[in-house]
Amino acid sequence: MEKDCLFCKISHGQMGTDFLLENDNLVVFRDINPHAPVHLLIVPKRHIRSINDLTESDNQILAEMIMTARQMAQKEKINASGYKLLFNVEKGGGQVIFHLHLHLIGGWNK
Repeated sequence: MEKDCLFCKISHGQMGTDFLLENDNLVVFRDINPHAPVHLLIVPKRHIRSINDLTESDNQILAEMIMTARQMAQKEKINASGYKLLFNVEKGGGQVIFHLHLHLIGGWNK
């Protein structure tokens, strides 16, 4: 856990965030500034700064994040209508919190 990392604090239960899902490896919670009717964050508990900091040993956590996003899309009932999965990478790519996280975005009625 990184001392000053917001997502480390959240994922380790230090911020009072309501988790939609929690297991040994990750947590899922609603984005506080949603860009869609459904905007969830899938966050590993282990601190990984960004996609650029991944190693071969991180393949399993990435797969788990994506499969969890799929599961949460079903739970939120947006799997049939469609959704986006998004990683922001570094400042130029829109990353604001430097702890790896996957956005699940959807729920638009079009």
